[in-house]
Amino acid sequence: MSIESNLVARVQSWIEQDPDPVTKAQLSDLLNLAQTDQSALSELQDAFSAPLEFGTAGLRGALGAGPNRMNRVTVLQAASGLAQYLIQQGFIGQKVVIGFDARYNSDVFAKDTALVMSGAGLEPIIFPHVVPTPVLAFAIRNQNACAGVMVTASHNPPQDNGYKVYLSDGRQIVSPVDEQISTLIKSVSDVREISQGVNGSNVSEGVVNSYVSLTSQLITSGPTSESQRKSVTSVYTAMHGVGWRTLQTVFNDSGFTEPIAALEQRDPDPAFPTVAFPNPEEKGALDIAIALAKAHSVDVLLANDPDADRFAAAAPNADGTWIILRGDQIGSLIGWWMIERAKLNGRNLTGTFANSIVSSMMLESIAKAAGLKYESTLTGFKWVSRVHNLTFGYEEALGYCIDPHNVSDKDGISAAAVFMEMIAHLKTQNISIWQVLDELSLEHGLHATDQISVRVTSSEQVSITMAGIRNNPPTELGGLQVSNVEDLAAGLDGLPITDAVIIHLAGQGEIEKARVIIRPSGTEPKIKCYLEVVVRSEDLGIAKQTADNELKRLANDAGPLLSGGN
Repeated sequence: MSIESNLVARVQSWIEQDPDPVTKAQLSDLLNLAQTDQSALSELQDAFSAPLEFGTAGLRGALGAGPNRMNRVTVLQAASGLAQYLIQQGFIGQKVVIGFDARYNSDVFAKDTALVMSGAGLEPIIFPHVVPTPVLAFAIRNQNACAGVMVTASHNPPQDNGYKVYLSDGRQIVSPVDEQISTLIKSVSDVREISQGVNGSNVSEGVVNSYVSLTSQLITSGPTSESQRKSVTSVYTAMHGVGWRTLQTVFNDSGFTEPIAALEQRDPDPAFPTVAFPNPEEKGALDIAIALAKAHSVDVLLANDPDADRFAAAAPNADGTWIILRGDQIGSLIGWWMIERAKLNGRNLTGTFANSIVSSMMLESIAKAAGLKYESTLTGFKWVSRVHNLTFGYEEALGYCIDPHNVSDKDGISAAAVFMEMIAHLKTQNISIWQVLDELSLEHGLHATDQISVRVTSSEQVSITMAGIRNNPPTELGGLQVSNVEDLAAGLDGLPITDAVIIHLAGQGEIEKARVIIRPSGTEPKIKCYLEVVVRSEDLGIAKQTADNELKRLANDAGPLLSGGN
């Protein structure tokens, strides 16, 4: 078995510049094994197949040696590219805030970033301990920084890490900034040539305290009394992430009864030992917390993902069965509550509601009924957060922006606090969240959503599938006629161009309308399909059955489209 000389040269060059003795040794061993072992050769080829793509989500990938992995070399390259961009924009001498979560090497990557920023003539300030992503996003504007970096892979598997970049507005970068930074990253040929300075200073604990104070004030200035808030009981899981300490303080300062924490998942652990996949949306991820909630007969279950920028919830229904809420259900409830809490405080809510195109259409109806403006954005919170005069925004993947004046990103901690406030109010009225959802369905139509996806093995497969849908779109799905097909790659209603197709379906009987959205995932090798059915009926039992049946039919018909079939 022979290895291409070009690959050997690239591997040796990487080993020479790698400052990490662990990955350096791993790569040396892998190169030796690859001389005789096919699996080692395949792994080596994959590690050097291409550099990790720096995009609007920054970097994200598996830990390991090589350009297609997250390691100190790729992080030093990314930091250098970002630093060069900031200097070109005239930000020399200005602050860059750096935060990190508890994943493997997150602290190391953060320190490397600080050294590069300092060496480039910027002023790095780094959190001295792990922090939730929304705290980092808050700190950027609080500290008048020109940029921020959060080292996290959010809810990805344990073997992954990532590198999220924000600019001075506290929002995640978008095109063309990502492309400009990516070009500068690619100009770094040897990380030993990158100027490195000092470690920088620590972010003051006062910054975290300010975040906690402002988040707590959202609740204490709201329409509920402290006795009402104390009456609500809850269970909380941090999913082995970094959310607990900050959420605990916010809840205590807000006057809530402290949640019962799922101890097995409360404290940071990069191995995520109790979950196969540390994402609250994944099947089984909330099992431990639900068992605890049942044992203590609490009112609600609250969950954050590992970097605490997402929020999930579950609650018992009328017969005591614990149900995990879908992201769209939480989004509709919080949207309704934002309007309601303003009224209870003696004012009318103003501004704009927004959610991503793949999120439920119900928020638009809720907003317009309240006289609020509404905008639909591309998928990704970097777009939701950019809506002018945003008051509340969300995306179906459990991301919610409750307080855009302080955190211009999704924030799982403030979302949990406002959700608890809503529960406190409803409890005094002897009303459940399920009753609120039913009332919203009667007023705006029952909006039922679902999602299917197909894992792919190559970008070519994605291109073929998407081209097939565009060139030969279906005329019928789930027994409903296709009324219109919108190709977002051609632009739509002023939205930036993106690789997605929206298939609108005409109503039939009690089904008012439906739609199917197909797009490649931005963070995983998947093609995703988002389904939504809107049913109007005064009998919600019939409406729910109608919607469930239609969602199943749509899923059956849409599945072959994702696999390249007709």
